Amino acid sequence: MEHQYQITGMTCEGCKAKVRRTLEAFSEVTEANINLADGITTIKMNSHVNTAQFQSALSEKGNYTISEVHSNPMSTMTMEEEPKGFFTTYKPLLLIVAFIAGVSVLAQTPLDSFSGMLWMRYFMAGFFIVFSFFKLLNLQGFADSYRMYDIVAEKWKGWGYIYPFVELVLGLAYLTNWNPNITNWTTVIVLGVSTIGVVKSNLNKRKIKCACLGDVFNLPMSTVTVVEDVTMVAMAAFMLI
Repeated sequence: MEHQYQITGMTCEGCKAKVRRTLEAFSEVTEANINLADGITTIKMNSHVNTAQFQSALSEKGNYTISEVHSNPMSTMTMEEEPKGFFTTYKPLLLIVAFIAGVSVLAQTPLDSFSGMLWMRYFMAGFFIVFSFFKLLNLQGFADSYRMYDIVAEKWKGWGYIYPFVELVLGLAYLTNWNPNITNWTTVIVLGVSTIGVVKSNLNKRKIKCACLGDVFNLPMSTVTVVEDVTMVAMAAFMLI
């Protein structure tokens, strides 16, 4: 069964992630889709959970209020967002990656010849530094979103607060070429573990937000996220070899 609710009190993606986690903690709930802009939430359930139960659970997490929405099918259809194309959806991510790749090429302009290995090191430095920057803009929001799919952050919320700083340190290590073996092995392990959660979410076809760019952009979790993580792991592994 599927019911629509109005939830008030959410002010950011962090709130949205917290509310969604709380709703999906009910064994009867299979999925909760939340529209942060208007608070309209669609909850799919195997068996009915009354609104008072949801309210009781949400009240423990913050000043949230939930009420059931009674609407006809036509009004529900008008509220759905039109599907976006691939490039429209992932435009921020594609632009950032393209800029980092381009700058990594230009950084070798003073050199006599182009080095693929040096390009990879510069690219990974830029990738980690830029991506950690977006995560640090709203650390709590990132931690709440990351916890939705990462296997470590799911068990230990503190990892979501530490992860952006790990990325920043890795970026600086690649930039300065500090101890390449330790840097590359750390990248393989950290992103390798992160990839597991991303792959699981994709296989389960969960409609959740990708936290790769923190809480700034609303990017859906998809195979793009898998490719992003696997590519970085592959680069680090290649540099080790």
